Amino acid sequence: MMSDKTENVILRVENIHKTYGGIEVLKGISFSVKKGETKVFIGPSGTGKSTLLRCINQLTIPDSGQIWLHGEEVTHSKKNINLFRQKMGMVFQNFYLFDHLTALRNVEIALIKVKGMDKKTAREKAMQELERVGMAAFTDHYPSQLSGGQAQRVSIARALAMDPDVMLFDEPTSALDPELIGEVLEVMRDLAKAGMTMLVVTHEMGFACSVANEIMFMEEGKILESGSPETLLNTPQYERTRQFLRKLMDLYGELGKSNE
Repeated sequence: MMSDKTENVILRVENIHKTYGGIEVLKGISFSVKKGETKVFIGPSGTGKSTLLRCINQLTIPDSGQIWLHGEEVTHSKKNINLFRQKMGMVFQNFYLFDHLTALRNVEIALIKVKGMDKKTAREKAMQELERVGMAAFTDHYPSQLSGGQAQRVSIARALAMDPDVMLFDEPTSALDPELIGEVLEVMRDLAKAGMTMLVVTHEMGFACSVANEIMFMEEGKILESGSPETLLNTPQYERTRQFLRKLMDLYGELGKSNE
């Protein structure tokens, strides 16, 4: 078998299981991600998509299975866990910004505290990432002065500032008003075009079809099927996938078109 480095695989997930309160949330998830790929996870609520992302960056410890980053095992690696987490940027539904810090300070603080940068270098890096997400004009604003879309873009800038190898997005637009969704999706599209490796949990099918190399449909803690956007939308193998996509397009179709 070829090594991850030979295959250009950045992330490999093998047979991940997770149980909460007697309910098996993840039932043996496996996949790999190559450099520059975007993989999108779709599926009903409660099927384990968010838990999977949390297991990947070890915010949640899986019961069994392995996760490998650049050929090094992340699971059960307490010694290097903070280093691994720096390499996997996480963007949540809720922005988790520090209310008492400006947008600029929210981005630069981890660079100083975690990476040990001096304040001048950290500030320059933070400014660079805020500009990248279209937030350079809001550096002195506090989270309460930002819209939901602006706050989410700051949280993306904060994750990018750590120079991650992989970006994990857990339904990054689900807490936003409809008119604010597009600005966040546009930033994510730009990241995909620039070659960022991304795992995205979303219901935004217009976005998924425009950026995904592969869409994975999760059902009851398993990946029921996966494929290119064209394959999954036009010729899904399972009736369950077809039913879910039909409902999703009915619910989000018009909204998705407006955000493309």
